[in-house]
Amino acid sequence: MGFSRAVRVGDRVLVAGTAPVQPDGGCDPDPRAQAERCWAIVAEALAAAGAGIEQVVRTRMYLTDAADVAAIGAAHAAVFGDVRPAATMVVVAGLVDPRWRVEVEAEAVVDSSPAADERRSSHDDHHRATRPT
Repeated sequence: MGFSRAVRVGDRVLVAGTAPVQPDGGCDPDPRAQAERCWAIVAEALAAAGAGIEQVVRTRMYLTDAADVAAIGAAHAAVFGDVRPAATMVVVAGLVDPRWRVEVEAEAVVDSSPAADERRSSHDDHHRATRPT
């Protein structure tokens, strides 16, 4: 199947479905470890496209078991911290490899213009005022 891990189009970087595969082809059975591996691969793909975790604006997580929500959510929180992208988490019937408990996607916006920095600052102020603590 032909696809790209990540594609940069203008100021957007789209990272395709990323599975928890280790370099040796293995897969840790722990859902949090799987999510951490997915986000590490996403971070590498973002860097190769000229972006970083701090520029992620949207994430999607596909889980095979609702019981894994807390573990996978904790991995997301550990990676993104104060970035707090718009996030979607859904439970699906299955993924390509039955060992996978999670697969993730991410979108980032890379815009270094002064206007973008001002928009980002204004956006951040709005979210600080409206986010629950």
